[in-house]
Amino acid sequence: MAHPKAERTLVVIKPDGLQRTLVGEIIGRYERLGLKLIGMKLMVPTASHIEKHYNLDPNWKRIVGEKSIEAYQKKGLKPPSMDPLKLGDKVIDSLKKYMTSGPVVAMVWQGAHVVKIIRKVTGGTEPLTSDIGTIRGDFVHDSYQMADTDSRAVRNLIHASGSVDEANNEIKHWFKKEELIGYRLIAEQILYDVNIDGLLE
Repeated sequence: MAHPKAERTLVVIKPDGLQRTLVGEIIGRYERLGLKLIGMKLMVPTASHIEKHYNLDPNWKRIVGEKSIEAYQKKGLKPPSMDPLKLGDKVIDSLKKYMTSGPVVAMVWQGAHVVKIIRKVTGGTEPLTSDIGTIRGDFVHDSYQMADTDSRAVRNLIHASGSVDEANNEIKHWFKKEELIGYRLIAEQILYDVNIDGLLE
């Protein structure tokens, strides 16, 4: 069984993250947690690449549609449709337009419990309801309501994998095996070494 420190996740800083010049801030937040960056590239994804990304999980479209309906209802608003698949298609169309509008920074991060830690620090999908102290809570004030009013995707700076299985599939979609670099990070000795040997001279 692999050690938890070998867990990996995909993070994509979306076009608004680059335009807001928050790349360094976002990377810094993850680095300060002791996570290791093992892959990174700047690219403009194609619409087909984004469509495939959001359909790697065959249930994603339905789930996002259901969440969208629930979010509307919690706010006392009427959803544009009660069909989760129809809403899911609408979300994917908006995401294709959003994610191909400019360059993105795709990254793979590694470390113990990295999927959950990055999701926690990144904040909830909707910036308006994300906690202060999270990246989205600190830097964005967009909302589902505003995005729907403007018929666009929520601008929330970052995509971060939601589970270990999702991360493994997404990493394969965005990176070739040879683009991921294994190396020793000095901080790992403090984080993971059983005895923390060799600190004293």
